[in-house]
Amino acid sequence: MTRTALVVGATGITGSAVARQLVAEGWEVHGLARRPQEQDGVAPVAADLLDAQGAKAALTDIHPDAVFLTTWLRRDSEAENIRVNGAMVRNLLAALPPAHGARHVALVTGLKHYLGPFEAYGKGHLPKTPFREDQGRLDVENFYYAQEDELFAAAERDGFTWSVHRPHTVIGKAVGNAMNMGTTLAVYATICREAGRPFTFPGSAMQWNGLTDMTDARQLARQLVWAATTPAAANEAFNIVNGDVFRWSWMWERIAQWFGIEAAPFDGTVRPLEEQMAHDADIWTDIAARHGLVESDLARLASPWHTDADLGRPIEVVTDMGKSRKLGFTGYEATDEAFFDLFAKLREDRLIP
Repeated sequence: MTRTALVVGATGITGSAVARQLVAEGWEVHGLARRPQEQDGVAPVAADLLDAQGAKAALTDIHPDAVFLTTWLRRDSEAENIRVNGAMVRNLLAALPPAHGARHVALVTGLKHYLGPFEAYGKGHLPKTPFREDQGRLDVENFYYAQEDELFAAAERDGFTWSVHRPHTVIGKAVGNAMNMGTTLAVYATICREAGRPFTFPGSAMQWNGLTDMTDARQLARQLVWAATTPAAANEAFNIVNGDVFRWSWMWERIAQWFGIEAAPFDGTVRPLEEQMAHDADIWTDIAARHGLVESDLARLASPWHTDADLGRPIEVVTDMGKSRKLGFTGYEATDEAFFDLFAKLREDRLIP
C-alpha cells in the first residue's frame, strides 16, 4: 500500500528536502505551507497553523501515516517564540485526531536544545561537546522545549509514536528562509567577487580554529524518513549531522576556491556579516540585473544575523550521532560537497551568477 505523508513547512530548506525524499521513495505527499509552491509530486495544502479552525478545515480530507513538522516562526522575544511555536504544534496535532490515522509524527528542532534560545545563545552553563541526546534540557525557557511538550502531550492523548530531530546548521535551498547559511555565504562570496572586496571570515577565532559540523538537508531528510519507518526509532530524540567534522579555517578556503576568489587572512577579529552586508541591497540589485538573476531582493536570499550567530560562537560545537548509528541509520554527507552541491543548484536556478 502507498504510504501517505504530510510535510509541514514543505517550502522550507528542510521541508522541501523531506518532500523530495518521500516522493522518491514512493509516498503520497501533501505539503502544507502558508503560501504553497509548486513541487514535483507534492499536493499543496494552504494553511496558517496559528488559525486552529482554518488548519482543521484544510486537513479534513488528509489521512497521513506520518507527519513531518519542519516549520517555525521567529518572534522578537523567547516568550513570544514559545507562545507562537507551541500553538502551531498544538493546532496542527489537534487537527489530526486518531481517526485520521497518523501513526508517527517527527519534529525538527535543532542544537539550540543544547545551546539555549536566541536570547541566551551559547551563554551560561552549557553541556560539554560532543552534544548527546541524553544531556537533557537547559534550565532556561526555550521554544524547542515548548514544541516538544506539545508533541509529547498529543502523542499520549492520540496514541501515535514520535521522533525529535536535532540538526546543526542546515545546508539547503529555500528562498525567503530565515536561517540560511549556505545561500548567505554564496551571496556574500558573489558580492565580494563582483565588487572586488575581500572574502573575510565574519566569526570568532574559536569557530575559525575549532572543530565543528553541519547538516545537509538531504541527510536530515533521510533520517526523518528512517525514523518514521523504523520501529526501534519510535519515541526517541536524535542528533543529526553529516558525519564529518571540519575547521572553518579549511572550509573558508574551500568556499573561496569554488567562487574563484581568495580568502582574506583571518586576524582573529570578529567582523559580522550584518555589518559587512548592511549596505549591499543596491549592489545585489545591480548584480541581479546584470546577470539576469531571478531574485533581486537581498533580504530574501541572505540571513546574515543567523550566520553571525553560528560563526560568532565562543565555544566549539560538535555533535554525537551514536544513538541513531546504533539503531541502523548510516547516512553520510561530506560538508564541503554539500556546500558545492547547493552552490551549483543556486547557479542552475539563476539565484547566483
